[in-house]
Amino acid sequence: MALDLHDYPLLAKANLPEQLRQLPQEKLPALSNELRSYLLKSVSQSSGHFASGLGTVELTVALHYVYNTPFDRVIWDVGHQAYPHKILTGRADRMHTIRQKDGLHPFPFREESEYDILSVGHSSTSISAALGMAIAAQQARNNRKVVAVIGDGAITAGMAFEALNHAGEVRPDMLVILNDNEMSISENVGALNQYFARILSGSFYTSLREGGKKILRGVPPLHELASRAEEHFKGMVTPGTFFEELGFNYIGPIDGHDVVGLVNTIRNMRNLKGPQLLHIVTKKGKGYAPAEADPIGYHAVSKFNPDDTKQPEKKAGLPTFSNIFGSWICDMAAQDERLQAITPAMREGSDLVRFSKTYPKRYFDVAIAEQHAVTLAAGMAIEGLKPVVAIYSSFLQRGYDQLIHDIALQNLDVLFAIDRAGVVGADGPTHQGSFDLSFMRCIPNMVIMAPSDENECRQMLYSGYQYQGPAAVRYPRGSATGVAAQHDMQLLAIGKARLVRNGERIAILAFGPLLNACKQAAEQLNTTLVDMRFVKPLDEALLTELAASHSYFVTVEDNAIMGGAGSAVNEFVAKLQLSVKCINLGLPDQFIKHGSQEEIYAELGLNTEGILNSINALQ
Repeated sequence: MALDLHDYPLLAKANLPEQLRQLPQEKLPALSNELRSYLLKSVSQSSGHFASGLGTVELTVALHYVYNTPFDRVIWDVGHQAYPHKILTGRADRMHTIRQKDGLHPFPFREESEYDILSVGHSSTSISAALGMAIAAQQARNNRKVVAVIGDGAITAGMAFEALNHAGEVRPDMLVILNDNEMSISENVGALNQYFARILSGSFYTSLREGGKKILRGVPPLHELASRAEEHFKGMVTPGTFFEELGFNYIGPIDGHDVVGLVNTIRNMRNLKGPQLLHIVTKKGKGYAPAEADPIGYHAVSKFNPDDTKQPEKKAGLPTFSNIFGSWICDMAAQDERLQAITPAMREGSDLVRFSKTYPKRYFDVAIAEQHAVTLAAGMAIEGLKPVVAIYSSFLQRGYDQLIHDIALQNLDVLFAIDRAGVVGADGPTHQGSFDLSFMRCIPNMVIMAPSDENECRQMLYSGYQYQGPAAVRYPRGSATGVAAQHDMQLLAIGKARLVRNGERIAILAFGPLLNACKQAAEQLNTTLVDMRFVKPLDEALLTELAASHSYFVTVEDNAIMGGAGSAVNEFVAKLQLSVKCINLGLPDQFIKHGSQEEIYAELGLNTEGILNSINALQ
């Protein structure tokens, strides 16, 4: 249910950026308070990303106030923090639909709004895209301004540094705003930093600096001396020497919750020449005490009562597949001191909290650096350690070259625990684990497993860990099936499937967590059902046997049909020229939009009803 904007009088007058820019500057603090309140109440009713947006309220107001958006380009990195941006760009009345099927997209999305310049979801892309836009603006001479907003977590990725390095060489007019909300770069801001930020961004200092450079440029010794003096002066009063060395003019750090100060500084910087970096310090969860105290817990929330100072306790229920992994890796580490856990900034999501506390010297959070995570594992494996890389399916895409070149090519002993495989739901197309079976299956030396329940997951993790070479276990987001995971760990025979039931004429070949839906369909239609377990290598002996007594193979997977597990079966049948027809059910050749997992499975025909309909069509 949409909130009534009449309860937010200033926000009602700023439904679009051009309306916002009509407000007097002195009204901006009050507007920011209304925006924060609206965000709090809307997300508490709809669920969604929360703490990050609370921290960027004033910044969002300042950017749309100073810049002529959407002509001027504002690029949000990742997009967790972009809810205030959505509210100020004509979407306030639809915020209650965010992350829901056919509702607002969870991240900035080009198809949704002209103000969403870059569709995002994965981190650290903003500076590269902004640089490309700034180069285009420079060539077009259209005086378009370009701003990239990136967090201190996202800037740890190599891609961000590559873009900074290139921007410092090309030197177009652009602004990068570093939103530092964890104090990982600087000390607390104070009056002195604010003072120097005003000086360094002001016209007097800028004209003095540029004018002095022009005068001294003809006298090389004096020009070099002046440049060194400026560098030492700025190095003493700001922590931005690193960015200056990359070719950026660094300003900050300044208070990211002082909207008037932000407007003044950004307005000063708007017309500066060359690449600029503004370092602001914000508080994640700002304005809502529980989120300030627990920004990780309030990063993304389900529906909650904002008047309650405690997050609603999660109902006790079935463990998630992530929980199964978290329990297994602790048990395995107790048995083998060589085990090392690696994750690219997904400690909580991958359920590595207990491991990180129990085995801190064997736990490596490499920050948002998926390429490094994979090759770090390669180095460990070469020296006889046993690395386990816990990574989301859509994030492994970013380490694909390393998976091929640094792991598989050298046949190194690394286990990939791939979480969020298949349909993830509300986070939409940037996070659906649609492609991992397809992009891994073509890589030599890989063993790929897809568990159908908790016990299968635990035993596959153990089997993959013991396997000598690269192995992957991919499992879905969310609750498991209720099957008890046996504590004792047993080796599975590599490449051997499990016959679940015998039937007639049709064999359903299930890969992974859709086995339960397949089982209900198989029982109604009296078909054979196989839990294939292994995507690579396939159980070729069983497939050959079944082909002799069945007319159809129906493959079912939560991966793209193109190149996926069903394609592997097709290739095998074609190679042996078996007289069985293949029908492939899975994700179609399109990006899967957001909605609940159940809604998406139903829409794509991957629930029991959809599988029944597909098989009945064969009759």
